[in-house]
Amino acid sequence: MTIAIGLEGSANKLGVGIIRHTPSKPAEVLSNIRHTFVSPPGEGFLPKDTAIHHRSWVVKLVKQALKESGVTVAQVDCICYTKGPGMGAPLQSVAVAARTLALLWDKPLVGVNHCVGHIEMGREITGADNPVVLYVSGGNTQVIAYADQRYRIFGEALDIAIGNCLDRFARTLNISNDPAPGYNIEQMAKKGKHLIDIPYTVKGMDCSFSGILGFIDAYAGEMLSGVEKRDPDTGEPITPEDLCFSLQETAFAMLVEITERAMAHVGSTQVLIVGGVGCNERLQEMMGIMAGDRGGSVYATDERFCIDNGIMIAHAGLLAFQTGFTTPIDESTCTQRFRTDEVFVKWRD
Repeated sequence: MTIAIGLEGSANKLGVGIIRHTPSKPAEVLSNIRHTFVSPPGEGFLPKDTAIHHRSWVVKLVKQALKESGVTVAQVDCICYTKGPGMGAPLQSVAVAARTLALLWDKPLVGVNHCVGHIEMGREITGADNPVVLYVSGGNTQVIAYADQRYRIFGEALDIAIGNCLDRFARTLNISNDPAPGYNIEQMAKKGKHLIDIPYTVKGMDCSFSGILGFIDAYAGEMLSGVEKRDPDTGEPITPEDLCFSLQETAFAMLVEITERAMAHVGSTQVLIVGGVGCNERLQEMMGIMAGDRGGSVYATDERFCIDNGIMIAHAGLLAFQTGFTTPIDESTCTQRFRTDEVFVKWRD
């Protein structure tokens, strides 16, 4: 039996999780606490402000996680933290916190790839065996499949991530960032009924979202300045809800296309959706339709495990720790660029 504490803080969410691994049993989530830095409507979150938030809350969350789990410091086998990718200043804050705990408690450190944390947590929670993974978040958009102890990237965004595209459009419409801009766009999209024609950019296994964002930003800007837009077929006025609906439908169709192409290439019938955007019910529905037509199935988790969290870092870190991997204190750095396929996945066959 081994226990790990995980610290995640690659963006605006600070998470602390404690997990227990027992041989031949499912992993036990003992505590999974998160606190989010929320910026005002129409604004993104700046790295320095986010880092200040993480430094202000990390001690409180660690104490709360230990209390909630019933685990003592003596029982913790290792401390896992997000090494990257992510925003520099927030990553540094969490890395310093993890290093401090390791020195105070005399525990080994394990640096974890954020993307691999999402994948391993998704596999553990859903039971997906060997799926094609669609990783969609504020900073990443990747289609991934496992082969020869690496998570191979089959396709990805060539510019901005899908989550970043949604978040930036939320700023254009001055949508609240609480609880998350993407969530609020999803709720508005449910009320949309007119699909406007916006760019659809898939290039082989890759996709691009900057052109889509530029187009719909300009369209929304005209509407906000008083220019009336109408559906060419019905003559009904276009609403902000229609814009959210159109953006989601187009962007998600692109993601479904490249995921299906990867499934065909590797011969898989399973799709695992991970990352914050993976919580979106419409994306899950569209992916389910595609997978069902291929005789397959979709696996996804709820917001506890989809949105950035400490437990996924604890879980992936503990998997690596059990193979003998640790991160020396003098190498316990962080990096904004840490690709998924750089990680040697020693714990899988």
